[in-house]
Amino acid sequence: MKTILLSILILPGLLHAQRYTRFVDPFLGTGGHGHVYPGATVPFGKVQLSPDNGVDGWDWCSGYHYSSDSIAGFSHTHLSGTGIGDACDISVLPLADSVGIRNARIRIPFSHGDEYAKPGYYAVRLGNGVRAELGATARNGYHRYTFPGNSGWLRFDMGFAINWDSPTAGMLRLIDDSTLVGYRFSTGWAKGQRVFFAARFSRPVRDRIAMEGRDSSGYRVGPKVRMALRFDLPGTPLGVRVAISSVDVEAAVNALKETRGRSLESVTAAAEARWEQELQKIRIDTADRNLATRFYTALYRTALSPNLYSDADGRYRTHDDRLHRMPKGDRYTIFSLWDTFRALHPLFTLTQPGRVADMINSMLAFHDENGLLPVWDIYTWEANTMTGYHAIPVITDAILKGVKGFDHRRAYKAMKKSAAQRQRGTADYARFGYLPQDKHGWSVTYTLEYAFDDWCIAQVANKLGQPQDFRRFMKRAASYRNLFDPATGFMRAKDSTGRFVEPFDPLVSEHGFDGQYIEGTAWQHSFFVPQDVAGFAELHGGREKLVAKLDELFASSSVLKGDNVSIDVTGLIGQYAHGNEPSHHIIYMYTVLGRPDLAARWLRIVADSMYRTGPDGLSGNDDCGQMSAWFVWTALGMYPLNPASGEYVFGYPLVDRAVIALPGGRQLTVKVNRSRGGTPGLKSVRLNGKPHAMPSVSHRELLQGGLLEIEVGSGF
Repeated sequence: MKTILLSILILPGLLHAQRYTRFVDPFLGTGGHGHVYPGATVPFGKVQLSPDNGVDGWDWCSGYHYSSDSIAGFSHTHLSGTGIGDACDISVLPLADSVGIRNARIRIPFSHGDEYAKPGYYAVRLGNGVRAELGATARNGYHRYTFPGNSGWLRFDMGFAINWDSPTAGMLRLIDDSTLVGYRFSTGWAKGQRVFFAARFSRPVRDRIAMEGRDSSGYRVGPKVRMALRFDLPGTPLGVRVAISSVDVEAAVNALKETRGRSLESVTAAAEARWEQELQKIRIDTADRNLATRFYTALYRTALSPNLYSDADGRYRTHDDRLHRMPKGDRYTIFSLWDTFRALHPLFTLTQPGRVADMINSMLAFHDENGLLPVWDIYTWEANTMTGYHAIPVITDAILKGVKGFDHRRAYKAMKKSAAQRQRGTADYARFGYLPQDKHGWSVTYTLEYAFDDWCIAQVANKLGQPQDFRRFMKRAASYRNLFDPATGFMRAKDSTGRFVEPFDPLVSEHGFDGQYIEGTAWQHSFFVPQDVAGFAELHGGREKLVAKLDELFASSSVLKGDNVSIDVTGLIGQYAHGNEPSHHIIYMYTVLGRPDLAARWLRIVADSMYRTGPDGLSGNDDCGQMSAWFVWTALGMYPLNPASGEYVFGYPLVDRAVIALPGGRQLTVKVNRSRGGTPGLKSVRLNGKPHAMPSVSHRELLQGGLLEIEVGSGF
């Protein structure tokens, strides 16, 4: 964002707030199935310095869950809202004395009453009397520990691991009396992950105890190597600056310059200022403090991922131990694309226009290194998690919106390569016009998502003057029709002979590879035709029939059947499952089908019931910001139902007014006029004083700035 509006809009009834960071609650969603962490980071930072409970389990994917009452350490990398765990690299644990210091599974009790967090800062008083305070810059974590006595210990644990992650190699070495360096290599969800670090202390090391591993010419090496360091602290806290790098130890030492000569107060103040700039990009007007907390915490979470991966000089190391350098800009990683293509990446084209090109260039670098565009890039490793090839809609959206800074034709070539790959059922999908269930599991989801991705390729082909490609991919984009069963109104799996697979029950959710739908039922997946809602309605027999099917979705039983039901299917209203991404666009189909009143009804219910304040505030995994992005869009009264179309479908705004900062110093004011009584929902739209056609507004129109007036009925 080249221009940040620094004026503050006073929110009535919210204590005349001067800073929007006051409304961010990092603990929101750390309970339940939110899978988010409360620790210190900066927008899109490489370091996420946060506490770990040391518990294996699905709800500890981020390393932390609010139900826990002990802390095993503070580590420097974390995933936000994912359904699989990894990271938690370079763990540091403060100890008041050396009792039990060799115990690999030390857990220090704590109380949530002694815990505090805000954007860029986390603090807790542990049961051993140590007060821990954490801050972060882009590539550095800043620790400050206040010990109860005149000395204290820090234990660095390269073998610390939870859930799917396992250490493969580690090294620790004191290179002088105040600098520790080392590395942690691991395998898990991400294979071949390498994290190098350098830690510099504000006081000299007085003693050390090395554990596990072996001595090797002054080094301590081994996959589970640990080292405890003692410091004399005559009434002063211990400051620790830790830099991380994927390149080597020397690069990590060099990265310490980010915090050279700085205090924790300086670091945390700078981090909070960066977060304030992010939050001021959308300034809402509401008298509801609860709504302000939900909104700004969601907006905060949309700026946690993807994460910076390259060093300041552009260098980075890939999972296969190759060294690279970005020719321009930053390299990012942690692309949860099955989730984030839907709403987060379209939001970035408004809130992060300066980063979009770097993110796409990161995907293109991934293509050059791995042979294809990413499906799920985790520390440069292709996890191949989930279905579709959803880097394509992200790149398509950027190309169609005219984002500069990356090679459009190079990107188009990479997109076509993903569509021609000989894995993930793609060849059989192209051959049959759908993916047969006897050829590949999750066949319905794959077919529907490939069809949408192919529609995206067709749009870029059309823009780049490739008519033959346009026709070919538009034909593939219609593949969804081949799985529609008019007798049931569902998208159903077929075998290689073209027959529907029997038996069929729309309530069945099989999490295993033999399932027909990934992480869900026929109910949740059968509505994924964002590229052709009109054609989809025709299959049902017209708009009214599709509206009736949507009504049935919400009225259906919430029972899930199957021997291996996916735990990701949460936030159920009938068979609408807001806790997982396939449902996120569905309510907005009501508006497109001419029933904005029904869209308004369900949007309000979902926003109020699936997004709450407090640790249990999220109805499902935040999935690197997608769940949060849905709420941000919905609060503003619109949503990218087709996330590569450049169109935002109107819904039901939750705020009374919002000011969105735009590139070039422009701003868009969204003003909501609410009429009492009558039919609820969208009534009319005016853009810069002129009536605007429904059901959507274009990205191009929004970028012009001005005043968008939305009139809604509030007679619920």
